Amino acid sequence: MDRLTVSIVLYRPDARLLQATLDALGEACREAALTPELFLIDNGGGAAIMASLRWPADWTAHVLTGHGNVGFGCGHNLSLAGAGDIHLILNPDLEMAPDALRAARDFLRGHPECGLVVPAARWDDGRIQYLCKRRPAVFDLFLRGFAPAWLRRRFAARLARYEMQDVIGDAVVWDPPLVSGACMFFRADVLRRVGGFDPRFFLYFEDFDLSLRVARITRIAYVPAVRVVHHGGHAARKGWHHVRLFMQSAARFYGLHGWTWR
Repeated sequence: MDRLTVSIVLYRPDARLLQATLDALGEACREAALTPELFLIDNGGGAAIMASLRWPADWTAHVLTGHGNVGFGCGHNLSLAGAGDIHLILNPDLEMAPDALRAARDFLRGHPECGLVVPAARWDDGRIQYLCKRRPAVFDLFLRGFAPAWLRRRFAARLARYEMQDVIGDAVVWDPPLVSGACMFFRADVLRRVGGFDPRFFLYFEDFDLSLRVARITRIAYVPAVRVVHHGGHAARKGWHHVRLFMQSAARFYGLHGWTWR
């Protein structure tokens, strides 16, 4: 498992966060003694920023532009044909710990039944970010994304169960039902076998849909030794356009995988 490819989809990226993402990736690659092949997929607004980015001279970098804003999943699918042994789906606002890549590779080497490793994530203020989820009812999504604080407090136990807080910790967790697309360490052949992300999702829920399809052919593992800091998320705080996209994708997800209301 010596060939690493890294796919990063960009849409109006934050230059500071993106450079920090690449710097952390570089340190993790040095720790793992891997030289990555980088795919930067510009869905819009990234040309000027990418001209200022820095990465090590021995990296191979492919900058894909001109396809327009095709969405998160479709953007990542553009890198799939060139995927290596390990194919990393990486958000442009996520920093890996120096030993994260080595830990993910070693876990995949030691567990051939595993096709996807999910890291332990924290917000930039140090709080745990729960990237693994149980399948939500529509009510869970409403509570988590749009309910006022007093109502979320009333249903705190329910939300904690949705976020798998009862099992996510310092031990490996096998087969979480749903996982976030912010950082995914794939065996590339697994991702190819399922055809990558479903192009019917423009943004949101493409990772949940992918989780369910991947679980049919391999095992997914949450590996706490693989540590990252994620600065993004919070769809409901990004304005009504993102709220509308979230709701459209949620309807598509439930339409494909079955509706559960409460």
